[in-house]
Amino acid sequence: MSTRAAAIAVASTLSMLALPGSATAVESKMPFIRIAELEIDPAQLEAFKAAIAEGVEAAVRIEPKVLALYAVAERERPTHIRVFEIYADEQAYAQHIQTAHFRKFFESTLPMVVSRRLIDTVPVVLGAKP
Repeated sequence: MSTRAAAIAVASTLSMLALPGSATAVESKMPFIRIAELEIDPAQLEAFKAAIAEGVEAAVRIEPKVLALYAVAERERPTHIRVFEIYADEQAYAQHIQTAHFRKFFESTLPMVVSRRLIDTVPVVLGAKP
């Protein structure tokens, strides 16, 4: 069983312990979290940074179910970018990748990306200040 499937199974089990009629509320509260590992063509790094800054700003401002988007570069390898994405649920992610601002970002940066690895994760502990 995949880690995501295991987490969904746990959420489903927990939902059975909830009040009647609240199972979907428990399941829908599981955020969808993905880490994107990107390697960017060094000659296009600045253009990529500008594009991702624009895309992140638009997504966070416009989409209420985009909870957080963080893009960071490795200190010793600045062309290796990691994007930490948190959405309210998997449906929010599906909606996000259909937006005009995401399509613009994806299509404009496609030739800049040397490699891309998408990692779906399961929350263990999430902490943030309001």
